[in-house]
Amino acid sequence: MIEETRKILHRPDLRISATCIRVPVPVAHGVMMEVEFEKPVTVEDARRVLASYPGIKVLDDPKNHIYPVSTIAAGNDYVYVGRIRKDTSVDNGLLIYCVADNVRKGAAANAVQIVKKLIEEHEELIAYNEKKEG
Repeated sequence: MIEETRKILHRPDLRISATCIRVPVPVAHGVMMEVEFEKPVTVEDARRVLASYPGIKVLDDPKNHIYPVSTIAAGNDYVYVGRIRKDTSVDNGLLIYCVADNVRKGAAANAVQIVKKLIEEHEELIAYNEKKEG
């Protein structure tokens, strides 16, 4: 797609990135993220940092057909990332594909995680109020 676009526009040096993913699935949304950093970031660093976050699973070995797809995301609360590569359209850019179950992670699971975090952060206040009321 990149080379064909350059050819059609007669712009061999056009800085462009492209990703095509088309799959008919009933659940899960995918998004291609274009991320630009102030300083250079390697693909390996991005994989390592993303893999260190709870709730994120890095699936990024396209040569062996290992990458995030909607069918693997359906029915669980993980966010899957992969297809991580340099974005040649900008300096210091990466392209990262991300997919998650839009019903669970996009709504219900997020609400539960937010409430749990609020409870953790305010346990002292909750205990005080319970003691005061009891």
